Amino acid sequence: MGRNIAFVLGAFHSDAISVMRDAARTTAAAADLIIVEEVTVPGSMEKPLALKRLLQRDDIDGAVALGIIERGETDHGLVMGHAVISAIISLQLELMKPIGVGILGPGIHPSQFASRLEPYGRDAVVALARMLA
Repeated sequence: MGRNIAFVLGAFHSDAISVMRDAARTTAAAADLIIVEEVTVPGSMEKPLALKRLLQRDDIDGAVALGIIERGETDHGLVMGHAVISAIISLQLELMKPIGVGILGPGIHPSQFASRLEPYGRDAVVALARMLA
């Protein structure tokens, strides 16, 4: 029997995120996971709130977060990455629902995106499927 899941997608780098999303969709279908909602947020800082709203729903068993936190000129991305991952871990423990994380970075350079997009999209769903099993 399929489990209901949701995706939270970053709007920044939308072309790259669409590659991740497509790989995640294919992997979800193969794992008999039903995507009941896809939400796009401006960036990674908004992902925890969107995830919480989705995971509080009774009809959603888990979620996948896809995004990119690229290298900038300051440590802003690094600080943001730590905060976002910490919030996602806290949400899993609070709500007792798994979240597959497919967020490239922090600190990734745009030249490093292409080879990682599909694997990160797939692996986030694989991790989620394993935690739902």
